[in-house]
Amino acid sequence: MSERLYLLGHPVAHSKSPAMYNAVYERLGLPWRYELADLASEDEARAFLAAGDFLSVNITTPYKPLAFEAAAHTAASAKLAQGANVLVRKKDALIGFNTDGQGCVAYLERTGFSFAGKRVAVCGTGPTALSILHASAVAGADVCLLVGRDKERTRGVLEGYVERFGLLANATIDLPAASPHHRSFRTAYERPTFKFGSYATSSKALGSADLVVNATPLGMRADDPAPFDTSLLRPGQTVFDAVYGHGETALVRGAREAGCAAFDGAGMLVGQAVATVGIVCDLAEVEVSASHDELFSLMAEAAGFDLP
Repeated sequence: MSERLYLLGHPVAHSKSPAMYNAVYERLGLPWRYELADLASEDEARAFLAAGDFLSVNITTPYKPLAFEAAAHTAASAKLAQGANVLVRKKDALIGFNTDGQGCVAYLERTGFSFAGKRVAVCGTGPTALSILHASAVAGADVCLLVGRDKERTRGVLEGYVERFGLLANATIDLPAASPHHRSFRTAYERPTFKFGSYATSSKALGSADLVVNATPLGMRADDPAPFDTSLLRPGQTVFDAVYGHGETALVRGAREAGCAAFDGAGMLVGQAVATVGIVCDLAEVEVSASHDELFSLMAEAAGFDLP
């Protein structure tokens, strides 16, 4: 059965998603077509989702919270992030997920980074930041720091996340780790230390973190600064910028100059796309006749990315 799938956001003209997903669905022999839905206003985006003329939609900035609201049912990943980057139609209902954190962690682990016992600082207070913070806790990080421009606002965002996490973690039997060497759901809640701060108050923490992640939109424009002073960075740190496709960002440039291992968001894009394919095909009851590594390689090649 022919199905239509989309990327919803604004702006999305730079996106490699159509090339990636269409390559996979062709490889799987599915008559599905993936296209862009570049909608400039929230009213347009809301009407698009309400129409439901699709099998699945990936959602990017700025509509992840809107997608979360539109979902009739949401996975824990979306509940914790308070934003969905994947909606899948099952009969007449939309089911929401967030694969950003899963994609970020999976890619960084491909590069050789291990989260076990590490200190992770995530810049941003939106759904992408919370998704990555959560995935870092699941992957084994011992300190998970959320950093934003305003300390009190960041406190509120983190406290909301921790409260939701606690309710879900203790609501039912513990969910086992989905990946080797990762934590169970409840252990990911109980084990890490969750912290918050602002760029002004967290300079020491940013300079001592094993991994620093930018999950803000800064870097999408050529003249965007890094979210914090990159002179704080030191050799041996790993720096990840979720932004991709806009040239070398100020954060990545500063990180490389500081001697850090630095990566842009291309690998995360592919990682979350592989997770999305699994979700969509599972709900559509379609067999995926390719391994995770095969899907990653195929999608990275289709996007023109040279990734480890």
